[in-house]
Order: sequence, then structure tokens, then C-alpha cells
Amino acid sequence: MTNIVIPTFDIKRLQPTIFSSYQVKTNPSTDALLSDICIGTSAAPTYLPAHYFETKDPSGKVREFNLIDDGVAANNPTLVAVSEVSKEITRKNPDFFPAAPMDYGRFLVLSLGTGTAKSEEKYDADEAAKWGILGWLTSENSTPIVDVFTEASGDMVDLHISTVFQALRCEENYLRIQDDTLTRALSVNLDTGVFEPADEMTNEEALIKMAKLLSREKHLRDSRLPVGKAAASK
Repeated sequence: MTNIVIPTFDIKRLQPTIFSSYQVKTNPSTDALLSDICIGTSAAPTYLPAHYFETKDPSGKVREFNLIDDGVAANNPTLVAVSEVSKEITRKNPDFFPAAPMDYGRFLVLSLGTGTAKSEEKYDADEAAKWGILGWLTSENSTPIVDVFTEASGDMVDLHISTVFQALRCEENYLRIQDDTLTRALSVNLDTGVFEPADEMTNEEALIKMAKLLSREKHLRDSRLPVGKAAASK
């Protein structure tokens, strides 16, 4: 139905493994079952077991995957998606109009978080100073070490992309929604890293605004395609 990119982390290779609709065309060893990819990318440490599977390319070469949750490397996969599109633009993929790979002013990005617990001030230095290995794994009926890595990873991506879009004066082209209750639209304060109301808009209003931008861009692209291709792309 559409092109996708799914990050995971291979604990045997100790490096991220990216599964992409575009990448699989040039790297058939990543042509895995979507079910295996999804189990691997959701295998959060301490919550779900790591997932092992194999693929075989057309030449018969077998590749092993030993995957855990992508949250340890890309808890917010927005930057992975932006990077994937940038690579395809560099390769002059006909799916994209000619543009500079870093021309983020031409990008429209909607980033939907899965929600996060209100954990601000959940831990403090005095408490953490007393933790040993077990403390970092079990304190406060949670897993502090996992909380730290996943929250830091996700927030750093949002901070980076927010800064880039603001610097290019196209901040309206990037919308990030991440909240536990989804009662208001939030954006990151670049000075504090705290989620705050974005222009006093509700999530509904922010999404409607983004939908109009996406619809306008879709009509613009279709108008530039031959009639047959435009019909097929809808």
C-alpha cells in the first residue's frame, strides 16, 4: 500500500538494522517476513524476548538476524524515515521530484508517538546514586535504564528535527504529537526538552492543518504527472 522503513537493533552485530521498501530492492537479504520484522522491532529488553530468524537471498546465501526493539537505537524513527527519503532523492529515485537531499523545506513530516507515561521527575540523583545493577533494572516498579535510553533517544531526534525545520523557516512542515492522554498538541521546548502546548492548538486542529498541507502537496504532485500515472497513484 505504501513504502515503509522499520528500524531494529541486531544484538549479535551490535548495530541497527533497517528494513526498508527501497533498500530491499538492492539488498535482498533484508527481504524478510513482515511478521518477523515486527516481532523483532517490538522485542523491548526486559519485556519481550529477542527474536531470531533467517533470510535467504536469490543466490542462496543465508543471513541471520538477532533482533531487539528499535527503541535502543531509534525510539523515535522520524530521522530514520527522513534519512531514507534523502538517500532516495540522492539516487534520483523517480518517486521523488528533483530536490536537494537536505532540502527539508520540501518535506512534510507527521510524527505520531505511541504515548509515554508522565515520568518527569520520576527519579532523582540522590536515589539513583544508591542503585546497583538491580536498582537500574527494577526501581520504582519500572526499568530506569530502559526509560533513560528510550526517552533520551526519542527526545534527541525531536530536538534535532525541530531545530532544523525551524532554522529553515518551515516549522509548519513538521508535526510531532507525543502525549499519554492526547488531550493537547505538544512540541518540544528546545531549551528544556519539555513537551509544551504548540501554538495553543489541540491535536485535532494540528492534524487538520497538517492534512491540508499533505492534500495540497498530493494534488500538486498529481498535476505534474501524466494523466495515466496520476490516476494510478490515487
